[in-house]
This record gives sequence, C-alpha cells and structure tokens, in this order.
Amino acid sequence: MLVLVAVHALAAVVAPGLVRRWGRRALHVVALAPAATLVWALTRTGGVRAGEPVVETWPWVPRIGLEIALRMGTLSWLMVVLVGGVGALVLAYSARYFRSDDPGLGRFASVFVAFAGSMLGLVVSDDLLLLYVFWELTTVFSYLLIGYDPAKRASRRAAMQALLVTTLGGLAMLAGFVMLGQHAGSYRWSVVATDLPDGGYLVTALMLILLGALSKSAIVPFSFWLPGAMAAPTPVSAYLHAAAMVKAGVFLVALLGPAVAGVTAWRVVLLVAGLATLFLGAWVALRQTDLKLLLAYGTVSQLGLLMVVLGAGTRDAALAGAAMVLAHALFKATLFLVVGIVDHTTGTRDLRELSGLGRRAPALAGVAVLAAASMAGLPPMAGFVAKEAAFEAFRHGGTADLLVLAGVVLGAALTVAYTLRFLWGAFATKPGVAQTDPHPAGRSFLAAPALLAVAGLAVGVAAPALDGLLAPYADGFSSDVPGYHLALWHGLTPALGLSALAVAAGGGLFLLLHRGRLRPARWTPLDGAAGYERVVAGVDRLAVELTGATQRGSLPFYLGIILVVLVVLPGGALLTGGPWPRQFRAWDTPLQAVVAALVIVAAVMAARALRRLTAMILVGVAGYGTALMFVLHGAPDLALTQFLVETVTIVMFVLVLRRLPVKFSERPIRASRRGRIAIGVAVGAVVSGMAWVAASGRLATPISDRFPDEAVSYGGGKNVVNVTLVDIRAWDTMGEIAVLVVAATGVASLIFRRSRDLDRRSAVPGPRPAGGGPRWLTAGFEAHRHSVILQVVTRLLFHAIVLFSVYLLFSGHNAPGGGFAAGLVAGLALAVRYLAGGRRELNAAAPVDAGAVLGAGLFLAVGTGVVAMPLGGEFLQSAVLDFHLPLLGHVHFVSSVFFDVGVYLIVVGLVLDILRSLGAEMDRQQEDARDDVRDKELV
Repeated sequence: MLVLVAVHALAAVVAPGLVRRWGRRALHVVALAPAATLVWALTRTGGVRAGEPVVETWPWVPRIGLEIALRMGTLSWLMVVLVGGVGALVLAYSARYFRSDDPGLGRFASVFVAFAGSMLGLVVSDDLLLLYVFWELTTVFSYLLIGYDPAKRASRRAAMQALLVTTLGGLAMLAGFVMLGQHAGSYRWSVVATDLPDGGYLVTALMLILLGALSKSAIVPFSFWLPGAMAAPTPVSAYLHAAAMVKAGVFLVALLGPAVAGVTAWRVVLLVAGLATLFLGAWVALRQTDLKLLLAYGTVSQLGLLMVVLGAGTRDAALAGAAMVLAHALFKATLFLVVGIVDHTTGTRDLRELSGLGRRAPALAGVAVLAAASMAGLPPMAGFVAKEAAFEAFRHGGTADLLVLAGVVLGAALTVAYTLRFLWGAFATKPGVAQTDPHPAGRSFLAAPALLAVAGLAVGVAAPALDGLLAPYADGFSSDVPGYHLALWHGLTPALGLSALAVAAGGGLFLLLHRGRLRPARWTPLDGAAGYERVVAGVDRLAVELTGATQRGSLPFYLGIILVVLVVLPGGALLTGGPWPRQFRAWDTPLQAVVAALVIVAAVMAARALRRLTAMILVGVAGYGTALMFVLHGAPDLALTQFLVETVTIVMFVLVLRRLPVKFSERPIRASRRGRIAIGVAVGAVVSGMAWVAASGRLATPISDRFPDEAVSYGGGKNVVNVTLVDIRAWDTMGEIAVLVVAATGVASLIFRRSRDLDRRSAVPGPRPAGGGPRWLTAGFEAHRHSVILQVVTRLLFHAIVLFSVYLLFSGHNAPGGGFAAGLVAGLALAVRYLAGGRRELNAAAPVDAGAVLGAGLFLAVGTGVVAMPLGGEFLQSAVLDFHLPLLGHVHFVSSVFFDVGVYLIVVGLVLDILRSLGAEMDRQQEDARDDVRDKELV
C-alpha cells in the first residue's frame, strides 16, 4: 500500500513534464497510477470477502513510537476501489475535457494524482496521526484543484472557503485523535477501538472528531462550501465531490462506527445533522437552474443521507450505508461527467437555455438516464438496492427509528424530484426555447461516464455478490436479529412500498414545481454561508484593529511589548511555580560583585542617556563587563569572543549613528526613560531568576559533562568550546553561519538601492592621484579628511593583526581561538583600515567581493560535512590524522579545521560586507548628496 502511495507521488512529480511533452495525451499515462491501485485492490478481493485485512507497518519516528501503520479492511477496500477506479476514469475523461495548450494542464495533472495518492493514504491509514496527515494533504490539494483558474475571483474565493472550513474542522479532529490516542497509549485505531474511554471524556473526543468529519463532508452547518467549489473544472467536481474528498468524512464516521455506535451523543448529532442536510440540500437543489449546481446541492443532500444511515449504529444500517457509498460514487460521478460533456458541446449548463438535447445526443441522454435512475432509487440500479436496504434498517426500530425512517422517505421523494428536474432541464424539449445544436462529443469522451453508469447497473444486478463483500464490515456491529442481505428483489415488502411511495411523491412534487403551482422558497434556515461571511468579516475587522493598535512602526514599542509579555507570563509562572533553590551564593569572588556593579551602572546610565553615541558607549561598557565575568569564571574562549563581538558591534554602531540625529528625541523623554529602566530591571530579574531556577532544578546529568572526554576522543582537540562548535554541535554552527550569510545579504540589499549598485560589494578601485603612480597611502591625497599618523600606524599593524587572526584560527582546536574569534580579529583589522583611510583604503586592503567570500565560506563549511559521507561517515563527522613530516615532526590534524576555515571566511565576509554597505556605500551616498547641492549652488 505504501508503494502505491509512492507511485502516486512519483506520478505527481513527472506529470508536468509529461504534459509539456505529450500534451493532454499524458493524462492517460498519469491515469495508470490510480488504475494500478484499482487492479491491486481487486486482487485482494478474496481476502476482503473472508474478512482478512491487509496490514503493513513501516517505521516512521521510532524514538517516539510513531510508525506508518496501514490496514485495509472491508471499508477501506471499498474506498480504495472507488479512489482508484473513479480517479483513473476521470483522468482519462480529462484528456478530452481539457485542451493541450491549456496553461494549467500540467499543474492539474500533478495535483490531481497527488490528491488521489493522499486519499489512498487516508483510507488505508491505521494510525490516527498518519490519517490526519493525509487528511490535511487532501485539504491542501483540493484547495489547489478548486482554485484551478487563479485569474477568476470565484475560483480563489471558493478555494479559500473550502480550505478554511475543512482545515479548522481538521484541527478539531486532531484534538479528538490526541485525546483517544493518549488514553489508549497508542494511535493505531485497531488498538484504540479496543480501549476507549468512557463518560464525558469520550463524548468530548467524539464531538471534536465529528467537527472534522462534518466539515469535510459538507454537512449542516458546513454545507455552504461545497456548492461554491463548483467553480472548479467539472472533472474535479466529479472526483472530489462524488468519490473522494467529501467521502473522507463519511469514511471516518463509518470507520469509527462499530466502536462508538453505542454513544448516544454520536448517534444524535449524526442523525439530526444528517436529516437537516438531507432536506435542505434537496430543497435548494429544486430551484437551481445551473445543472452543476443542481448536482452540487443534490450531493449535499445525499451526503446527509449517508451520515444518517452510517450514524444509526446498527448492522443493517451499516450494510445499507456501505452499499450507498458505492452507489452514490458511481451515479454522481457519472452525472457530473455528463454535465461536463453538455457544457463542452453546447457551451452552457443553464437548463433554461437547453432544449431538445436528448434527441440530438441520445447516447449521452441514455447514460444520464441510467445514472439518474440509480440516484432516484429505481430498479435494477445500485441506488435502488441501497435505498431499500436503508428503509429496511429503520423499519424495525422504536419511535425514534420510525421518525428517522419518515425523514429518509421524504428525502428520497425530494431526490426523485430534483432528479427529474435534472433530466428535464438537460435533455427535454422545451416550448419557446431554441433547439440546442451540440458539437459531437465522441466515443472516447463518453466512455468514462458510460462505464460508471453501466457499473451502477451491474452492481444492482449483482447485489448478492456485493452483499458478500460488504458483510464483514457490517458484521462489526452487534446485532441480536438475523442480518439483512442485499438483493435486487425481496418480494412485496414494506420497504418496496416505501420506495414506490417515494417515487410517486417525488414525481408529483416535480409536476407541481414544473407547472408553477409550487415554488421553492429563496430563503433557507441555517444559512452557513452568511455565518461564514460574518465570521470572516469579523476576523478581518479584528485584525485591522489589532494591527492599528500594535503595529505603529516603532521598534522600541515592539520590543517593549515583547519584554512586557516576557515579564508577565514566564515571570508570573516563575513566582507561582518555582521551584526556588534553598541555597544562594552571591559570588565566587568579590571581583565578580565589582564587575556586576559596573555592568548595572552602565546599563542604567545607557537607559538614561539622551545622546545616541553616549548610550552606545555605555552599552559597550556593559558588554565588556560581561566579558570580564567570563574571565573571572575561567572561560577564556567566551571572554575573547565577547570582547571581539563587542568591539565589532561598537564599530558598526558608529557607522550607522553617523546618519542619525545626535539625540534620541528633542522632546522631554524623562517618563519614557523611567519606563525603559523599569522594564529593563524587570526583564533582568525574570531572566536571572529563570536561569537560577533552571540550573538549580536540573534532575538529569548534563550532557556537557561528557564533552571534555568526547572533545579529545572524537573531536581530536583539547579546547572544548571550539570542538563543540565545529564537531559536537556542528549542526547548530551550520545553522548560525547560514543566518550570518542571510543577514549580510539582507543588509547589502537594504543599503545598495539598485541591483547594479551591488557591484560595489566588490573592491572598486578608487581614483588615482595625479601622477599616475601608486601611493603607499591611497587616501593620502585626501589628507584633510583622514589622519596620516593613523594611516601609517594602521598600515604597520594591519598585517600583524591578520597573521594573529590566522594563528587564532589554527590554534583554536587546542587553545583559545577558533574560526569565529579569528574572523572577528581579521574583521577588526579591516575596520581599522576603513576608519583610517576610508573606502579606498578598505578596497586596497581587501580587493575581493564580499559576497564571494561569504559564498566560499559557506561552500567550504558545507563541503567539509558532505565529504565525510562518501567515506562512510556521517555529515559533518570529523577525521583525526596523526602523521610525521620531515622538519616539522609529528603533525596532529583534524578535518574539522576546514569547517573552521569556512566559519572564518563567513565572519570576514560579513564584516567586509557591512563595512562596504554601512560604511563605504553610505559615504558615497553622502558625497553624492553634497555634490548635488554644490552643483545646484553653482547653477
């Protein structure tokens, strides 16, 4: 079964390419996937008849006990036959329905077969979580199919409506699944069904599950989305709304039925909602003039009938429901395909404009009559067999069952009425209406609906054989009386009389409507569409109000909201829950108290500062104080990195602050400063308390206790911090350097205003001074803007700093350093060159493209991880090599050094990119602005 799902996935991937090459003929090839599913299911018919399910289990997430558990019993087999058989025929039909030059044909073929594969996975899933995954996949793919033509507003609206309604129902269903699975200790339905909870817990879980089932199958009050989905192409309607998507909810109710049939709330909800849907859908169908909408509302009505029969909770009703699922799929898919042919050959679906089509297209009319007879419940069709079984299932019960029986008979009469309206509207000759002149449909176009209509006839004639196939499912319900058996003829029984009554009443109702003596009311109760519109409008209004109240364009406001929430929620939980440790040690050495006081004073003064540069310097002091804390705790690597990061950050702040006002605000901000200080103190207290409680409340042994030994044995280095970054936690580092690359690209995109300006990320040579020869100080001819002494000192120290960064890079595996710290040192060297001589000095120091450096670093880091895989290792696994070289002696080499080099290049590229964007490019823009002003003054 999993192989069949994979075949559908593969077909979905290759379908667009096949369509581009072969046009609409490729749909016949794509149809082989669902056809293979049908053939496979038919080969398992013997086991199904014997009540032997097909079971497959594959590991999925073994650590948490999740597995791909598949199980095909009688009910699943029936659905697999429908999903595969109808899907293959609809795809073959689509090869004539669409044009080869249709721009969306490739996407349609891919999404359609992907939907079929998802539906297949849904009906054979034994694991409830896996069933939910496939459930939501069908939702997503149906959204894409309904919105086939994104240029049409109706398609977009219908697709979004179906997506929202079915997704919300699916989330409620997931909550019910979780409740049942947690109680049973397993999510396999075959296990959960034997260990159900009781009382209100079970009722709550089942009501949540029913929300998903009812919304998926368009049952009141969720029935409004299905008629809107008729904006999809007719083949989509024939499959999704006859044999597949809307049957998912029906399937779920039928699947859970044998285990929960005794729950009163389950039966009451299904019977009431089903009967309401049966009546309302049929009544609205009687006033439709669009043949496709008439079938859509008829589908809603029939889905209500299915919910009533399958929700009754008896053996005979379950048998009737299973037969009705099959009959409905056959006749409703046929009629949708017939409507597609009518629309295709005449250009209209409006029954007021069609006349005489039955005489012009007798074969098409014959197919439609055959399917319509099954829908109306006339012998010898499958619909008659199923309807008579449903009548018989409710005939022997108490008062409640008899009331339901009366409702079912009334619904059957309404079904006969709208069936006659469909046939009359599509094929009858109407006085005063011009004769319809259709184009020839062709045998291949008519083949799919003809096969489905004949199948409906064959199922009706072979009812005893169908009874043997479906009986194992029905026998899952407890029954004290001999079970009913499907047959075309049971004699002159009360059920046959009720069938005749329904046909006669339906015929009479149609005549009253046709002659104008009765008109269906335009208003219907329980208008779900209006409720949906009100809810969506309310959510939109709420979103506008919340956005206006919170999205003010102020970064301090956004940050303040986040921090206040941090103080209120985690802080409140911290105060009420703890657990607070009993022992408290303020410091290990008094020097820590001195440094902490320095950090606190700097932070408070930064919050009170009026000038931006002053606040930035005070924040830097707080950062340097934190680095001193690392030194006092004996963490030289962290201290070195903190010092370097703080220094680079100060440089970047200075570059940005040049373009900002000197002060934060010209207006008095004393109150806001006090608020910021209060929030800062509160956040600091909460975060400190959380760290203290978390560290003191540890129960398990920290995994970091093993890092020193593993750093030597696996990583081949003595510097635990650096080995952790490039080996033990290399995946984390990989994600962090990817973020650095994205950040650098984002900064460059914001600063360089046009695409061609991005060329200035590389080294653009500055203008040469007069004389043409190179100068030792490239900014020397702009000495009035730069300090010559600073330039000379920078030139003398630059290479030594770069060499020091290389030393930190290669010594970091066994001593303080590493790629990140080394890259920051090299970046500081470039920053000093820029501050000393401007962008021309920077370009002379680093005549490379910053983007190329970033890309090379990321390529080297990823490549280091990939190289280990062909050699039998895991991604990012290090190799340790010890060998002897002449003159050098013993060499200890670890392959993760290449990963560290990649980190080094990324950090250097990031700093270089920021210097070129926040520094050099902003300088150039400022110079251009001054030149423009000067030019205007000269003019």
